[in-house]
Amino acid sequence: MQIECYAQRLLNPFRGVVHTLRYRSAEAVTTDGVEWDIYVANDALLDGLGRAGKRAQISDIRYGHWSAETGLKRGPLFPSDDFRRLEDMGAVVYEHLLTRHREVPFPFLDQFELWLLDRDERPLALLHSVRNDSETDTRPPLDWRAGIAAQERFQSCAVAGLAESPAAHLTRHVNDLASGVAQWFRRSDDGAGLGLHTLKGGDHLRGRVLDADAFPPLFIATAGMDAAHARLVRDYHAWQAPWMLLLPHLDAATRRELEGCACRQAEQVEKHCRLYPTVIDRAALQAARVEAALVRSQPRPRRQDEVLPMFYIELGVSEGE
Repeated sequence: MQIECYAQRLLNPFRGVVHTLRYRSAEAVTTDGVEWDIYVANDALLDGLGRAGKRAQISDIRYGHWSAETGLKRGPLFPSDDFRRLEDMGAVVYEHLLTRHREVPFPFLDQFELWLLDRDERPLALLHSVRNDSETDTRPPLDWRAGIAAQERFQSCAVAGLAESPAAHLTRHVNDLASGVAQWFRRSDDGAGLGLHTLKGGDHLRGRVLDADAFPPLFIATAGMDAAHARLVRDYHAWQAPWMLLLPHLDAATRRELEGCACRQAEQVEKHCRLYPTVIDRAALQAARVEAALVRSQPRPRRQDEVLPMFYIELGVSEGE
């Protein structure tokens, strides 16, 4: 019985990390280390499809939702021969979740990265990441995006006289610096990247090896930007700080700076801090969590956060009719 436990980034824009406990085609996933959703997929539908099966998508069925505080809340049941097999897989994941949920954060295994390249054919912005070479045949959008949440909430005075939001301006500026070509890289443990195939040209780049320094650790390169736009990127990273702290590869100075920025968004820190791989200023982090608790105790309408791109579909009875 092989149980996989791994983390993967949610990208374009970077909006956190999903941690997964997987057995065959069943998995439990969380973005905060507290609330877990369990899904099963009928992978038997792919039997006989051969290579075409790699591109086929099958709907995931919600097995249930679990947290240590509330326990398991089951999803809908659909008695059938296939569903009994799916039930068994879901039960295995649930059993292991009960004993392994405290092991988060799990190791990151999405070492295959798709980078938008600048006009010098260097990595400019990270677009996508996957765990296996076979998944690099996907074709995601080849433009970088600051995201819906940034459009609504990110503020910066770095660039004066904007006729658009800072998020929209940053999105346009990054894409204006791009060559239009994107390349897949396989990142090694030391951070270097082996160039794989490209999208939209650049075939001569296959096989090149770039040092770790070629890949911006916070996913946007500022080397080709003027001072104002480089400051805009820094402000954007400061706004992203509660999510950036989920990353394991940050050096101590960067992590300390991001912790200071993150504490200005106390509720986001409280939501994600259980998955931070390390903390430098624990007192400041604890103060932010206390602030978040005080805010939650006050009656006020809650705004729905940006929906994370999990791409799961919960089946209802009507879908089987």
